[in-house]
Parts: sequence; C-alpha cells; structure tokens
Amino acid sequence: MRILFIASNRIGDAVLSTGVLGGLMERYPEAEFWVACGPLAVPVFAHAPRVTRIIEMRKEKRIGHWRKLLKATMFRRFDIVVDLRGSATAWLLWTFDRRILKPEHTLHRVEHNARTVGLDPAPSPRLWPSAEMVARARKTIPDGMPVLAMGPTAAWPGKMWPVERFAELARRLLGPGGPMEGAHLLVTGGPGEQEKCRPLLEAVPPERRIDLVGAGIDEVGACFSRVRLYVGNDSGLMHLAAAAGAPTIGLFGPTADAIYAPWGPKAVTVRVPRSHEEIKAEEGGEVTWHVSRNHMEDLDVATVEQAAIALLAKTAANGQNGP
Repeated sequence: MRILFIASNRIGDAVLSTGVLGGLMERYPEAEFWVACGPLAVPVFAHAPRVTRIIEMRKEKRIGHWRKLLKATMFRRFDIVVDLRGSATAWLLWTFDRRILKPEHTLHRVEHNARTVGLDPAPSPRLWPSAEMVARARKTIPDGMPVLAMGPTAAWPGKMWPVERFAELARRLLGPGGPMEGAHLLVTGGPGEQEKCRPLLEAVPPERRIDLVGAGIDEVGACFSRVRLYVGNDSGLMHLAAAAGAPTIGLFGPTADAIYAPWGPKAVTVRVPRSHEEIKAEEGGEVTWHVSRNHMEDLDVATVEQAAIALLAKTAANGQNGP
C-alpha cells in the first residue's frame, strides 16, 4: 500500500500536519508513504517511520514545482492521495481515494486537517527526531538542567512582540526570586536573525546562554523536547515546541489564534487585549505584512509573565518538569 501525502511549504503548517500523517500510519500499518513538501519543511518528515520518499517542491516559475511533483508521481499508482495544500494535483493522479483539503476559516488547522482524512479525534502533531539529534540535544541540555526557551522572531514584523520585552520577561523568570531562578536561556530563530535575537541572549550571563539561532529545525525540535518552558511569537518554531511536548506559550496579535494556536494539553495562547476580528476591522480587512502598526506592542510583560507562572505551576503539578 502506498500513500502520497502533500504537505505545506511552511514549517508551521507542516508541523501541524504531522498528527494526520502519524494517524494514517497507525490506521494503515503496512503502508509506505511518499511526502511532498517545500524545502524548509523537509526536516519535519525526514525521519518519520515508513516515509520512503520525500519530493522537495522548491518553488519555481510557471508552477514548475507542481510539474516536478506530477513528473514524479503521474505514472505511479497510489492507494490514497492526501492533499493538504488543497490543489488540483490530486485529481490528476492515479489513485483509488483522494482526500483534498477544502477551504475552511473557522476550525483549528489541526482539526481541519484531521477532518480531511476522517480522523476523529484529531491526532496531535508530533516530531520524529533522528538518533543523532536526540544525542546532540542531550549534550546541549543534560538531564536535570532547567531551560527556558524563547523564539522572539516570526515570518513578518507585525507578528513579533518587541525583543526588549522578551528580554525583560527572561529576567523576571530567571532572575532572583523568579519561578525559574538560575535556569539557562535557549534562544532560537531563523538563519540571519542573530542581530534580532542578540538583546534577548544578553539578558543572561554568557555561561547560561544556549544560542540556537540559525540551527536546523531537527536539532531545535530535539532540544525543545527537553526544555521546561517555551515562549514565542506565532511562528513555525512555536508549533515545533508544542509538537515536541514542551509547555508552550504562543503570543498572538494580528493573526488568528482560533486557527493557529499552539496545539496540545501543555500549550496556551496569550493575546493582545483585542481580538483578531477587531484588529482586522482596524486594518480594513485581512491582516498582512503591511499592517499600520505593530499591534504586538499592546501586550505587556506582566500579562505574559502571569501566564508563564501559571503554566509552570500546572505542568509541575502534573509531573512535567522537563528533562
């Protein structure tokens, strides 16, 4: 049995789709899986069990990436094609069953994906780290080392809480009398974002810094599974942390937390004082890169600090103390 799984180009959406992929693996234990995704998302699926081929869809002119996918799959027979991109490609392939994502603007993306393939309840996103990355994470974060992880960047500036507030939050949580007093600070971000993250790294002494800015998401995901708490903007890294099982706080302003909140029993959302709909109305419609101002500035440090203290207490009560 062979199943083609067409996933997203973006890291966050790819991570949110892993629950469905894992659920299908459990439903069809004898099946092999082909995954098609963008180059940034390849590490999400690289070590998933029974994924025998990954087709990297690097965006090209004149839909060349879709032609590449068709060339690789047109003359293969698939028992099921799952298209979470909602494209027309699945209709051109030789398959017994097509499951294509339909437009939906109210369900959380995890639930929307699960409904597409008939999985109820929706399986949670998960990670499949390599043995090498697990070993590296254990070296970076040894057993017993408490770590606060933070992701101060995002795909566009309007989703980013000011880095100075991340730094102030880190000082409150890690400083004398804080709930994670003396813990290490792990900072992560994409390639080329070192300068954006520097003010946060400098919130603690050098010997307590773990700098993973620019590191691969496979390494970062393995490390996230060992941290005590993650706080970050709405981004792929936020979803990676939640899928890794880290207690996760996602910070939201101009984007829809109803659809993209971090998923899981140890994940919570902190919004700016206004709803997504109110911000959309102020911006005159859909919120894009070109927002009139940074709405994330409306979120104060004390609000996020209280959410962090509450989540730390909740996960400690459940015996979830990190590594």
